[in-house]
Amino acid sequence: MPNLNDILILLPEAFLVAWACVLLLLDAFMEPKLRWTLHWFSIVGLLMTIYLVVAGQPDQAVTAFNGMFVRDGVAEILKVFALLSTALVFVYAKPYLIDRKLFIGEFYTLTIFAVIGIMLLVSAGNLITVYLGLELLTLSSYALVALNRDSQMSSEAAIKYFVLGALASGMLLYGMSMVYGATGTLDLAHLHTAAAATTMPHLLVFGLIFMIVGIGFKLGAAPFHMWIPDVYQGSPTAVTIFIGSAPKLAAFGMAYRLLATGMGDLSQHWQLMLACLAVLSLAIGNLVAIVQSNLKRLLAYSTISHMGYLLLGLVNAGPEGYAAALFYAISYALMGTAAFGIILALARVGFECEDIDDLKGLNQRSPWAAFLMMLVMFSLAGVPPLFGFFAKLLVLQAAIHAGFMWLAIVGAVFAIIGLYYYLRVVKVMYFDKPVDGAEIRLQGDVSVRLVLSLNVLALLVLGFSWGPLFGWCQRVFVG
Repeated sequence: MPNLNDILILLPEAFLVAWACVLLLLDAFMEPKLRWTLHWFSIVGLLMTIYLVVAGQPDQAVTAFNGMFVRDGVAEILKVFALLSTALVFVYAKPYLIDRKLFIGEFYTLTIFAVIGIMLLVSAGNLITVYLGLELLTLSSYALVALNRDSQMSSEAAIKYFVLGALASGMLLYGMSMVYGATGTLDLAHLHTAAAATTMPHLLVFGLIFMIVGIGFKLGAAPFHMWIPDVYQGSPTAVTIFIGSAPKLAAFGMAYRLLATGMGDLSQHWQLMLACLAVLSLAIGNLVAIVQSNLKRLLAYSTISHMGYLLLGLVNAGPEGYAAALFYAISYALMGTAAFGIILALARVGFECEDIDDLKGLNQRSPWAAFLMMLVMFSLAGVPPLFGFFAKLLVLQAAIHAGFMWLAIVGAVFAIIGLYYYLRVVKVMYFDKPVDGAEIRLQGDVSVRLVLSLNVLALLVLGFSWGPLFGWCQRVFVG
């Protein structure tokens, strides 16, 4: 039976669950004209949960429910940025949802339950907890993708996401069952010890392969990337911005828990597997992005390439690599939120701003919007001194220190190739003539434009002062 200490350790998650339940009740009984309060109610709940995560964080790692739930520094930093990026999503999404008559309580409720899944996943101390957190996240995401019932593209994207996601979850569960059969334990801490003493090493490696498949799918790494372009393009942009940010932090947390915490003694096996996934992701993501004309699909393939860089850090299989990969996941969450936030802010009724050509002459119509988008594109490309440059530099350095010089060279080459399609967006904004009669400017109220500007400018500020954040990432792995 759980005791009081278990409940206190789980307090942020319990609070957010209670907040989501109250949100459900408010949505059910509130008058339609007061539905706007759900927006602020949701944001306040996320900010209060951030406070509970930070204020209640113990000095050392603690566990609850017989080790099934772990609260440590890794979980803390992932939860903080997952909650923060979701709060940004809510701010950016409101005008878009109102214009398209999608401003409903289901969007906020499903997103918050997805965040609860993220929080459980990154704190998993047991294979069962990993699967429970993962399914809560993915099931909520499937429903979010299909939020716009009037859009055939949205429905098709949701079905494809569901089918492929179910397949990947099945493979992950099958791999977990093989690992359990080889070690006799589901606890990740005990699994680390049992893996070294198993009498069935081949069965263990067999299970590891299937677990890597599940991790690759959730990260969106090639060759398990086939869902990303269609889901990014088919989903309402307010949903795409969420799927492209916070769940990437969850995927890193899942990879760290399963590989580093559970299967660390088999690193000689999974390092090479991750290296292969990284090369495929870098190649497919960057090369296919070059030929895209749809901005959301371009960012989707860009995501695939960025997950390749994140894998470069994990390949290190040590504190340096884990810290670099965590730093990269955080940087991408902030950059992805900013990129899709600008698309949301430029969209209006009858104009989705989804094609690259929609940005023609943006500098002449809205110079500030063009400047913000330029900063985001340069940060995603890894141009110094922006935030994305140092994130790339650290994962490349981690790969070199792990003896994967060839992998770092591949990463550097594809970083140069990736410059092309990011610079193409900048060229369209600053050097192409605007379409006659096209009105494109930042939409939304002052709060949306202010928060978006702060989000983008943070990429510039963090480029000059990334040390404290990276130091935080290092401390959670080395103590």
